Amino acid sequence: MTDHRLGSSPETCHWGFFDASLPPVLTIRSGDRVTIESISGGRDVLPPPGFTVLPDHQAVIEAMVPRMRGHLLTGPVAVEGALPGDVLEIRIESVECRQDWAWTRIHPTMGSLPADFPFGKTWHTRLDRERGVAILPWGTELPLTPFFGVMGVAPPAAFGAVSTIEPRAYGGNMDLKELVPGTVLYLPVFAPGALFSVGDGHGAQGDGEVCLTALETALEGRFQIILRKDLKLPLPRAETPTHWITMGFDPDLDDAATTALREMIDLIANATGLAREDAYMLTSVACDLRVTQMVDGNKGIHAMLAKSLLVRR
Repeated sequence: MTDHRLGSSPETCHWGFFDASLPPVLTIRSGDRVTIESISGGRDVLPPPGFTVLPDHQAVIEAMVPRMRGHLLTGPVAVEGALPGDVLEIRIESVECRQDWAWTRIHPTMGSLPADFPFGKTWHTRLDRERGVAILPWGTELPLTPFFGVMGVAPPAAFGAVSTIEPRAYGGNMDLKELVPGTVLYLPVFAPGALFSVGDGHGAQGDGEVCLTALETALEGRFQIILRKDLKLPLPRAETPTHWITMGFDPDLDDAATTALREMIDLIANATGLAREDAYMLTSVACDLRVTQMVDGNKGIHAMLAKSLLVRR
């Protein structure tokens, strides 16, 4: 087992896209740990005087331009031996804010209520990392609960370059706020090496991310990445210390919910031996369907079920 570190730089970042043809900037073995730095946003979201802009953030926005509209990601990280059909088990060990500010923005024509807010506005929020709080522009304090909005592997090679905006089967812009330290994320692999990238750091976010952005900021995360050839998954899943989480992504929120629910029924039936109709009824009495996000083209629903209920018959 080896510990690696991957900083943000023009050489290690890609902006706006996933692509199976993108060469890895780091190659690791199954079981290795990697600490990854991320940055967030272009020149237009830089803060006014009084905040500190990271040197690597400044270097990236001076040297790079977005290939597509989307996020600044660090990676990709290749995992030796990973092949399409495998699964990456990503154990999230730590996530920390790297800077003293975050940005939040309304984009005209975007978000959940574009007709209500047909204009742009940007906040800059001060982050007190020692106290673990964000100080909103009018003084209200919000607890910091940092997580990466984007965690994904490369799409199938046939897709070519695709925007980071829409979450899909390879993960990406899931915006799932449960992806905090102690959670395990499972991502199906679609390209040799898997090619794992992260970004879109959030200091905090509400379910739905309704105006399109959260507390967008630079993060540092430490992950242990394990190659699982014994698992086959069609979509990402997550495991917290107390719950299993299944996900659905679709332009229609109802269809996203249907997918997340069917995935949870499959999980229950496989884990317990219950008939699918019994698993379905269990979801009705004990599973929570939550709106992950409503604003990224493919909307997100995640289903959560307590692990304590998964007792094999």
